[in-house]
Amino acid sequence: MKFAIIGLYVLVMLAIGIFSMRKNTNAQEFFLGGRTLGPWVSAFAYGTTYFSAVVFIGYAGKTGWSFGISSLWIVLGNAFVGTMLAWIVLAKPTRRLTARLNVLTMPEFLAARFDSPFLKTVSALIIFLFLVPYSASVYMGLTYLFEVIFQIPFTYALFFIAFLTGLYLVLGGYRAVALADFLQGLVMIAGAILLVFYVVKDPHVGGLAQGLTRLKDFDPKLVRPIGPGFTSLASLVLLTSLGPWGLPQMVQKFYSIKNEKAIKPAIVVSTVFSFVIAFGAYFSGVFGRLFFNNEMPTVGGVPNPDLIMPHIVSIALPEWIGVLILMLILAASMSTLASLVLVSSSAIAMDLVKGSILPALDKKKTVTLMRVLCALFIALSVYIALRPTFIITLMALSWGTIAGSFLAPYLYGLFWRGTTKAGAWAGLITGLGISVVFPVIYRMNSAVIPTIGSVAMLVPLLVVPLVSIFTPAFSEEHLLIVYGTSSNKEYGSESPLRTEKI
Repeated sequence: MKFAIIGLYVLVMLAIGIFSMRKNTNAQEFFLGGRTLGPWVSAFAYGTTYFSAVVFIGYAGKTGWSFGISSLWIVLGNAFVGTMLAWIVLAKPTRRLTARLNVLTMPEFLAARFDSPFLKTVSALIIFLFLVPYSASVYMGLTYLFEVIFQIPFTYALFFIAFLTGLYLVLGGYRAVALADFLQGLVMIAGAILLVFYVVKDPHVGGLAQGLTRLKDFDPKLVRPIGPGFTSLASLVLLTSLGPWGLPQMVQKFYSIKNEKAIKPAIVVSTVFSFVIAFGAYFSGVFGRLFFNNEMPTVGGVPNPDLIMPHIVSIALPEWIGVLILMLILAASMSTLASLVLVSSSAIAMDLVKGSILPALDKKKTVTLMRVLCALFIALSVYIALRPTFIITLMALSWGTIAGSFLAPYLYGLFWRGTTKAGAWAGLITGLGISVVFPVIYRMNSAVIPTIGSVAMLVPLLVVPLVSIFTPAFSEEHLLIVYGTSSNKEYGSESPLRTEKI
């Protein structure tokens, strides 16, 4: 039965890819679905890209074990900052400016906004290089689950998942991803609700009240709103909630929405979706210690938090529910992986090759190149996934580096006309430097990498305006091209730090 359900899922994904392939005649169709996606599809695409095996396997198990009930702060941050506030603040100006400038990617937007072609080249390389570890972490999470539930060896499961992702994505592009997201989102909601129900009623937990009492017996701090290691938890909340504001695979969802009228319903749908999925994952992870009598599962004698959630699923859930949960995580991860691969391949194909090296490359060859790069990106991700490490380390390193590089230039570029080219470069270099140098200094210590990622996002938010104050402003002609108006009302007023007319 388990293999029959998985087989049916594979056939549906391939059918969606083949159906969508016919419509992908150019790069905009392949990468953004022609900017024609409605609110429900866009909202589900955002949510399913946000949550993947990294959340369900790596983060939910590890944070629940470490922080107990206080890990639910991540749920609130993800739903109301990472999703609702992101849509409210970013969706409309992003959709408007990217359409006005006729750009399809984050590097293209930064290059057009700051009149710097080289910024596009550097941004493309950062995206391609540092999304690979995140993709690898997603593959690792899925593979652990397949290994536990289906008893499929790690390597075989990894190659199967990579092949499936690559096949339907290379065929159908973003349209296939978005259509699949809607179906997968429904599976995710049902799975998250059932996961909470079966975990709480399992004899290891014995109901909500009894479960909290048993956790308290292990450590009273595990049932407090402000639990153990709250500084580390705050870094995770910030990284996973503010970080998506600067991630190209998340921002892409604002580019592709059909029109501005679709944004309001998308805000509601995506927020509810994010809350349900995040709560299902992190709330279940809170009770991880109860399933293992406070002894973390090990691999070769080494404690491995990535095994907590797979074993909970196999222990607490009936077989068919376990398969549904597997489908939930597979669905989320497929969407995340597809978005990562698309964004990364486009960074090289459109921003580097067509944008700088071969500007005369025609539409069909650009799409072909994107498909080849999709396959290459997946291959690199699989290679890294085969190396021993923890999921949360890979994911935090990737998010911290990319969000640290792009968050400040992107935000100030959207809203502050006074942002200068030098300010944007300073923000990117600062975030990239912090996120790359300090993990090396701390020898990739998983305990500090989320904090480093948070610092890498925050410091550039100060650096960009500070440098912009003392460097040459853009001409009014350039700002008219970007914003389409000489008035500051539409996109926000001048920074209080800079009052002269530019």
